[in-house]
Amino acid sequence: MPSSDRIVPYLPGLRRYARALTGAQSSGDAYVAATLEAILMDQKLFDETDDDDRLCLFRLLTRMMSSLPVSVSDSVPIGSGSQTPFDLSAVPPRVRQALLLVTMESFPTARAAEILDTDEDEVCGLLDTAFREIATQVETGIMIIEDEPLIALDLADMITDMGHHVTGIARTQSEAEQLWRDTRPGLILADVRLADGSSGIDAVNAILSRTELPVIFITAYPERLLTGERPEPAFLVSKPFHAETVKVLINQALLTHHGDRAAA
Repeated sequence: MPSSDRIVPYLPGLRRYARALTGAQSSGDAYVAATLEAILMDQKLFDETDDDDRLCLFRLLTRMMSSLPVSVSDSVPIGSGSQTPFDLSAVPPRVRQALLLVTMESFPTARAAEILDTDEDEVCGLLDTAFREIATQVETGIMIIEDEPLIALDLADMITDMGHHVTGIARTQSEAEQLWRDTRPGLILADVRLADGSSGIDAVNAILSRTELPVIFITAYPERLLTGERPEPAFLVSKPFHAETVKVLINQALLTHHGDRAAA
């Protein structure tokens, strides 16, 4: 049997994932228990040479769920609070698995593909399906603060493809503050250095002093946000960015924000 210190640290996340996937604590814990019992019976299932114990456990749990009858409640909510905002019971379990692995458990898409025994392209396709379902339930206006036209248009197209809408594009701090006042978006994508030399950080701080909403910084200057001198952003993407990364962060931000509001 692998030493307990290789397994115990990952049990809370494993239970969280199983609970969210099945929609019930009892059925989720039953699958986790079955996974641990399988390891006890056949230690080779937990590969001693695997350099990622967490990935190995999630992969074993996923296989266990595929091999045993799945007991899923009628409503499968996804989110971070005790009352969760998104119901994905209408989508196949595999779509929910991909979404939970990447957004809730923060596995990169390549690692999620290993857990699901597939390739990264399929995982990205499953995520797109989940993102569109979320957008049908909570369609959100997203504001873009970006002074480079091509990047702004790429982000706008991506937002539209996800099922959300763009409230507008601002190139300077003053434009950003005015755009927020005029459109009241549900989420902001913001660059740091803007067209007239003004700061996207200052624009966001001015907006957040008046309201509470999620912000994702997309910047070639991440060091300006990771100084330790002020609260650092929860969501940060370095340029050049991968579109899939931004999509995942948008949904992480929405899951977190709406989950916290539901739990309040």
